[in-house]
Amino acid sequence: MKRREFIALLGGAAAWPLAAHAQQAAMPVVGFLHQGASEPNQGFVAKFRQGLRENGYLDGLNVMIEFRWAEGHYEKLPALATDLARRGVTIIFAAYRPAALAAKSATTSLPIVFASGSDPVEAGLVASLNRPGGNVTGVNLFGGILAAKRLELLRELIPKADLIAVLVNPANSNAEVNIKELQSAARGVGQRIEVLYAGREHEFDTALATLEHLAPGALFVSPDTFLQDRRDQIVAWAARHNVPTIYYERVFVDAGGLMSYGPDNYDGLRWAGVYAARILKGQKPADLPVLQPTKFELVINLKTIKALGLTVPDKLLVAADEVIE
Repeated sequence: MKRREFIALLGGAAAWPLAAHAQQAAMPVVGFLHQGASEPNQGFVAKFRQGLRENGYLDGLNVMIEFRWAEGHYEKLPALATDLARRGVTIIFAAYRPAALAAKSATTSLPIVFASGSDPVEAGLVASLNRPGGNVTGVNLFGGILAAKRLELLRELIPKADLIAVLVNPANSNAEVNIKELQSAARGVGQRIEVLYAGREHEFDTALATLEHLAPGALFVSPDTFLQDRRDQIVAWAARHNVPTIYYERVFVDAGGLMSYGPDNYDGLRWAGVYAARILKGQKPADLPVLQPTKFELVINLKTIKALGLTVPDKLLVAADEVIE
C-alpha cells in the first residue's frame, strides 16, 4: 500500500542521538489512551511506535509507553485519562475524539497529541488547525464526515439495492452527525436505509440478528472503534449472508471485507508518533499545526467481490487505490 502523505509544516526531523537521551536519569513516558481494546489495535500501536522510532525514540530503551484501553466502554475514558495525568506521564496520546476530549478534561498542562476522525475545532480540542493553541495538537483523520461519498460508492457497486442497512454505535460522539449526513444523502437519491444501533455486546448480537431478518441489499458500517474491534465478526456475517458491505477503514478489507473508503489511518497514527517525538524533544503543541490527510483511499477486495458474484464497474476499478486479489 502506498503511504499517504499528510499536510504538515514539519521540515526535516533528524533523529535524536539515542545514547545521549538514554543517559538521562528519568525516561519520558507516553500515556497511550485508546477507546478500543488492545488486541485488535496492535497494528495502530505499531504505527505509533514507528513514528517515535523514526525520530529517535525506541519503546523500552529511551521512552516508555503506558497503555490505557477503554475496550469500547467510552464512559471509562475520563477516569483512565485522569489516571494517566496523575501518573505524571510526559505526554498523552489520545486515539479518537472521545479519548482526546477525556484527556483534555484531565489536564491543561500535559501535552496531548490526538488522532481524531472528526473536526477537532468543532469538538473544542483546538482553537484552529494552523494554530492549535493550548496543550493539544494532532492528526485529523476525517473518518466521520464521508458518509455521503461511501453511500455513493456502495450504490455504484449495488445500484439495485432496495434497502441498505446502517450499523452505528450510538455512543460514538459523531453518530448523530454521521446519520444525518447519510440520511440526507439517501433522500437525495431515493435510497431506503435502516439504521441499527450497537454499542454494547448484547446490542451487537441483537443488531446482527435484526440484519438477518431485514435481509438488506447492502450494509454500511459507520466509523466507530467498538465496531472496528468486531470487524472479524462483521466481515464473517456479511460473507455468510452474501451482503455487500462498505467500511470506513481498510483493516476491514484486510480481514476479508468488500471495500472501504477513507484516509490512511495507519499513516495517521505514524504521524501522531512523529508529533509525540517532536514534543518530547521540546516543541510545544501550540506551535504544531493539526495535520490533515491530502488523499482518501478506496480499497477493494476482489476475492470477496468474486465470492459474492458481483461485477465491479470499470469506474470503481479505475478509482481504486488498491485492489486486493
